[in-house]
Amino acid sequence: MSEHNKRIFLAICIIVPFALYCYVYYSQMIRNAPYRFSDFESIVLKYGEGDSLVNRFDSQSGVYQYLNRSDSLVTDTVRLREDDMRHLHGKAAQLGFWNLPEDMTSPVPQSPQNNTERPVPRFYLQFNYKEKSKTVTLDADFDGNPKMRETAKSVIDEVIRVINDARDR
Repeated sequence: MSEHNKRIFLAICIIVPFALYCYVYYSQMIRNAPYRFSDFESIVLKYGEGDSLVNRFDSQSGVYQYLNRSDSLVTDTVRLREDDMRHLHGKAAQLGFWNLPEDMTSPVPQSPQNNTERPVPRFYLQFNYKEKSKTVTLDADFDGNPKMRETAKSVIDEVIRVINDARDR
């Protein structure tokens, strides 16, 4: 067998099956990706202390309701651009937001002595798509996996930053 034929044989036996395998495997993954930007519809963010999530934002309606420094409730209309939505979707995908559990809250204290403590900040973030949605509820003092807590907090901080930038425009 000549050197040229050996190379052709090697390419047919190793490279072609590998390329074919990659095509079949990754094309199915991309086609069945659960959270695609083309299906992305809206973001809902709620945050506050304890169960009273008075600060709210819904990108579909554009209503942003928040407490200002003097503790008065302010309602504003904030519209996110498509670039903002694409950025938030990309940031969530980059940080692995889709792999987070839905409930990242701390257990409620059972002792009556803790009733005098100030409620813990709680965040609720929901990414809505055509066929499904991803929701995460996070307490600031969540004592689970620190990487998961940091990922959720990073995505929530980025959403708040983008909302504030859009409000300032």
